[in-house]
Amino acid sequence: MIYRLEIENFYCMRDPAVIDLRIAENVPDVPGRFDPLFPRADERAPRVIAFFGPNASGKSTVLKALAFMAWFARDSFQLQPNASLPYERFNDAEAQSLPTRLAVEFSGPVDLAADIGTEGTIYGTWRYELEMKGREHGNSVVREALRQKPLGKGKWTRVFERSAGGLTEAGKMFGLAGYSMVIDKVRDNASLISTLAQFDHKPSLRLRDAAARIYTNILLDRTDTPDPDLIRYYATNPNVVEALNREIERIDVGIRRMEIHNTPTGPVAQFVHEGLQQPMHWVLESHGTRSFIRYFPMLYAALANGSMALVDEIDVSIHPLVLPEIVRWFHDPERNPRGARLWMTCHAASLLEDLLKEEVFLCEKDGLGRTSIYSLQDVKRVRRADNRYRKYLSGVYGAVPHIG
Repeated sequence: MIYRLEIENFYCMRDPAVIDLRIAENVPDVPGRFDPLFPRADERAPRVIAFFGPNASGKSTVLKALAFMAWFARDSFQLQPNASLPYERFNDAEAQSLPTRLAVEFSGPVDLAADIGTEGTIYGTWRYELEMKGREHGNSVVREALRQKPLGKGKWTRVFERSAGGLTEAGKMFGLAGYSMVIDKVRDNASLISTLAQFDHKPSLRLRDAAARIYTNILLDRTDTPDPDLIRYYATNPNVVEALNREIERIDVGIRRMEIHNTPTGPVAQFVHEGLQQPMHWVLESHGTRSFIRYFPMLYAALANGSMALVDEIDVSIHPLVLPEIVRWFHDPERNPRGARLWMTCHAASLLEDLLKEEVFLCEKDGLGRTSIYSLQDVKRVRRADNRYRKYLSGVYGAVPHIG
């Protein structure tokens, strides 16, 4: 479970920003809303969080920071040797000369080489840190580190730490014996994890696989998945089509099902409608239907695997009455028996009535274009019985557009 994210000098995040999901001990348990960080842990965090704020306030940047870290740990070895890391620093003269710092804290088994879920598995918390700077032809890594706390207590213990010069210091549990030739060749635009995973280093494979279980529509190299790629995904995953068809009537009244048909030029998606003689082609469906179909594989995979979905602008073209239903999937013990998580950005203020204050974060920019982030828990005198929809739109919580 990811429970903390730190961002500094990354796109519009000029100053250090912290998203810490841990909730106070005196917050009462609400079924399906909060989980312990790991089995028998004292600290808890919500399954679902939503980021609200005006357009261009930095909501998407939060998800982009986490998506970037997952990509870096998982796939950065695939970059060309001289390629720049795909991110931007804050756009002012001073920030361009300063490093970008990202860190994420998460929970999991302490022994990365052991099988998960075996009797006697010891859990704890982990901290993965990145520091990057600009170079002559782009961005590169100057420090990468992984630390842990068994049982989530005590001081952080180093698992590995890598500097710009390529020096790697690692604890015994990371098992670098026999990998000296690989370590010396880790590029400054690739992660140690992604590199070692190419050589079947078991702890790195475990970490890479964990990063691969973060599903998102935040793509670093393009804005959206092309329609043909999406339809090919459905064509090769009939179980996802079946699951989608169980839900699709919630999005568009009259749609019975989506069908995938193979043609000489590739698979095509068609929709069978109530009362219509012929199926409708993908491009003739509403924007809302197509948006939901784009999001559904991420949500389905996260729920099936007990992992994480990062969905940017989840409310685009989707009816406000459908959004609470999606949130309920993650709160429902039958739909989400493995404790999957959902981080989302949205503008639909009506959704605030279906969320607890521990599940809401707000983003806003100052006059210099710098984003700040705060939790609704941090706003004074927010009561559970409040009409949060009305108070947010009236500006009580901040993070609303200033018009006029």
